[in-house]
Amino acid sequence: MKHNPGFLKLVDAARARVKECTVAQAKERLDRGEVSHFLDVREDHEFAKDHAKGARHLGKGIIERDVETLIPDKEAAIVLYCGGGYRSALAADVLQQMGYRNVVSMDGGIKAWRDAGYPMES
Repeated sequence: MKHNPGFLKLVDAARARVKECTVAQAKERLDRGEVSHFLDVREDHEFAKDHAKGARHLGKGIIERDVETLIPDKEAAIVLYCGGGYRSALAADVLQQMGYRNVVSMDGGIKAWRDAGYPMES
């Protein structure tokens, strides 16, 4: 997908402020039990089609509204992903602004997760 320049500029600015990890690093952290919340921030229909095994859905469009109910602990380890790592970087930036201190965006998103052959569910 070709992204618009304004969107890419916004994502680049967010990426300068957030931590990112590879899918391999995310999988290792999940396997070791180091991640409290593995969140898919894609749209409802994307999550319904398929998602990373064990992921919970909290779409980017509502994350600011609902995250504090789902995750009241601002120190909780959170890994976010989307389709390719763009929206999750934006969501991670917002969560940090809301006071969450242990948020990571998974670079490459679900595409890289699938390509690595990691477990999926529908």
